[in-house]
Amino acid sequence: MQLAPPGNTSVKPSESTAAPPAASLGTPEEAAREAGLLNSEGAPTGEELGAMHGALRLPVHVNARGMSLGILATVAFVFALQWAKNFFVPLLLGIFIAYTLSPVVRWLERWHVKRAIGATLVTAAILAGMALTVQRVQGEFFNIIDELPALTHKVTKLIMEASDGQPSTIQQVQAAAAEIEQAAANAGSDARRAIQRKPVPASTPGASNFRVMDWLLAGSVGLASFISQATMVIFLVFFLLLAGDTFKRKLVKLTGPSLTRKKVTVHILEDINTSIQNYMFMLLVTNGLLALLMWGALRMIGLENAGAWAIFAGVAHIMPYFGPLLITSATGLVAFLQFESLRMVILVAGASLAIATLVGMVVTTWMTGKIAKMNPAAVFVSLLFWGWLWGMWGLLLGVPMVVVVKVVAERVEGMEVVAELLGE
Repeated sequence: MQLAPPGNTSVKPSESTAAPPAASLGTPEEAAREAGLLNSEGAPTGEELGAMHGALRLPVHVNARGMSLGILATVAFVFALQWAKNFFVPLLLGIFIAYTLSPVVRWLERWHVKRAIGATLVTAAILAGMALTVQRVQGEFFNIIDELPALTHKVTKLIMEASDGQPSTIQQVQAAAAEIEQAAANAGSDARRAIQRKPVPASTPGASNFRVMDWLLAGSVGLASFISQATMVIFLVFFLLLAGDTFKRKLVKLTGPSLTRKKVTVHILEDINTSIQNYMFMLLVTNGLLALLMWGALRMIGLENAGAWAIFAGVAHIMPYFGPLLITSATGLVAFLQFESLRMVILVAGASLAIATLVGMVVTTWMTGKIAKMNPAAVFVSLLFWGWLWGMWGLLLGVPMVVVVKVVAERVEGMEVVAELLGE
């Protein structure tokens, strides 16, 4: 672009090279309407909404390699937990019981009782209480075992009466499977037909594949396994009570020389200690209350062996959500077999459900909300996971483990998402 000479400053309009000034677009709203971002009423159009949502999008950077390794590590960890169930279940149960009983040992220490003596006294008192309870109700449990043949006969009779002497569904399926197997064997070559095996006879209407000896053998193996694990738990509780705060001090020492990390570790251990103690105390109170109410209600109704069923209800209620269903079903079945009356079944099952709902939904929910402050949906999902992983023991230990995970997640940087999901 060349500049005009100094003497000739006048420029004709036709010779001007400057562009004319742009026409004024008015207010911003008018400009937006001209661009098609607003309609005649001033509301944003689809283009404006798309632009607004596009502006709110967050870029997500995915580390495929890290995600793959994390998924593989998680799957391997879950299968390791399932494979080592017989090790982790007694270990966790012993740790939780030791956490619950440690305040009693510390209280004895304030009265100048040495820790070794206090741990021995507490463990002996727990064993004596369990032995006394078993001695008081062992007669009722033996009565239940003695009545099993009669109960089995009643169930078989009821099933036969309900089927009008016709084969049951399971027996029909077995007969159909035998016929299919026979047809598959007949479809082979002539040589195979020559050595054709004897056809499997169909089950008769009164036959049953249930074998009492197999059931007794399985029950004996389960009882022996339970006794061995209970012995391991008792010794573990004693040694943990005897050790006191030794492992806590070691964990604090292992966190490193940083004073901040040691403070965070101390706070985590204190929160875990308090949460587990409060939760186990809540279980003791609510399950003991439920057992007493069940004993009184079943005894007033006239159900046999009310003490044994009350203890069963108190133990089963430890499993959240699933315990009340198990209690109601068991007591309803026993009432049906004893009274053979639908009215008594409804009365017993209704009383059991009412007591379990009163204690579980009111007392337990209120105390759990005050103690753990957890999301009920997250707790239920975790119970499904631990129940699938460890069965009944998973349902028993699921909630304390979720409490521990929540406490750790609230204190450890990078686990805020887990803490938020588990919190209220």
